[in-house]
Amino acid sequence: MDLSLSTDWHPLLTRWQLTVDGEAFATAGSRLLPVLWQGRPAMLKRALTPEEQSGGVLMQWWNGDGAAYVYAHHDDTILMERATGPGDLFAMAMEGRDDEASRILCATLARLHAPRAAPPPTHLVPLRPWFRSLETAAGSDVRFHRAWNTAQALLDDPRDPVILHGDMHHRNVLDFGERGWLAIDPKCVTGERGFDYANLLTNPELPTVTRPDRFRRQFDVIAQAAQLEPRRLLRWVVAFAGLSAAWFLEDGDDDGIASDFAVADLAQAMLDG
Repeated sequence: MDLSLSTDWHPLLTRWQLTVDGEAFATAGSRLLPVLWQGRPAMLKRALTPEEQSGGVLMQWWNGDGAAYVYAHHDDTILMERATGPGDLFAMAMEGRDDEASRILCATLARLHAPRAAPPPTHLVPLRPWFRSLETAAGSDVRFHRAWNTAQALLDDPRDPVILHGDMHHRNVLDFGERGWLAIDPKCVTGERGFDYANLLTNPELPTVTRPDRFRRQFDVIAQAAQLEPRRLLRWVVAFAGLSAAWFLEDGDDDGIASDFAVADLAQAMLDG
């Protein structure tokens, strides 16, 4: 992928009078460049996919409440505030502060889910189409079938609809110093708020995610902090873990599938017990 500064960034550096403040880098769906804007640390983010571009629109709609503030936007690129605080939720979860990290994630989601006066973005995607990958995989394994059945029942009886983050995990909420913990990298999806909280329990990057003691403890912390009905949250965990496993199946990631199935089994065991 070409990350040439002269090719990609110069027009925007001129447009917004920016100073480069770090090396450009890429994620699966975007290119990013640390900059200074009016003396403030900021980040240029250019969307490479429609999904990423929609996420930028949602960031603008949140207007800095629970999410990084967007200073400016042009076509497929946003200029947003940059996290410079020392905190790291992933490190906290790995260093004995798992409860605190989960409560911060829940508090961030509560801010994002709160009603807004401004009309919502027009191109929100409902949750049901997101589950097509799980529907496709449902015939390939009994655990995919179980997850798809659970997902269908939840989608047929939606509760507490909100505009979701869609990809809430420990690396998508960052320390913005005096502004506190704020979200980045949302999707543009709408549905039951329990979907976002289920994601917190399935992060395959956390090596502790499949430990039964850790799962039960963090489930209790999250259900209480989010004020969610426990059995419904467990059902969302089964559904979301199955969906995540279906995405890993498409990517050929056996480790990701195994992690998600293990989490789904833990949630199902609690439902059955």
